[in-house]
Amino acid sequence: MSVTLWAILIALGAVALFWIYFRIRFALWKRDYSKTIRQQSIAQSEATITGKVTEHISPYLPDFRYNPRDVRFIGSPVDLIVFDGLQEGSLRRLVLVEVKSGKRAGLTERERRIRDAITSGSLPIEWDVLHVKR
Repeated sequence: MSVTLWAILIALGAVALFWIYFRIRFALWKRDYSKTIRQQSIAQSEATITGKVTEHISPYLPDFRYNPRDVRFIGSPVDLIVFDGLQEGSLRRLVLVEVKSGKRAGLTERERRIRDAITSGSLPIEWDVLHVKR
């Protein structure tokens, strides 16, 4: 056989050995960490579900400062809108509420932009009506 053919065969053999080696390493890693990955996934799922439930029930919690009848759930990009005083017949203000629970309860970038636009007064508020043809 020629030197070129031997070089090709050696290169193919090396590639095959590397492929087998990494397949075995991956199988061992998967065996060792599958349980941990599943547990982390379940914990994250539980945290997400708890957060979603908390968003919906927060108007009925003792620390909520507004009348639950004045609250409407939006979900995204903010959780709640409060029509403060509407139930009493005297609308005082609109309040956007973001409900946070858990250890890492910070605002997302979108939520910070909304908060900053509202608190700076640079966000115009408008009223519009959509008439849908039947």
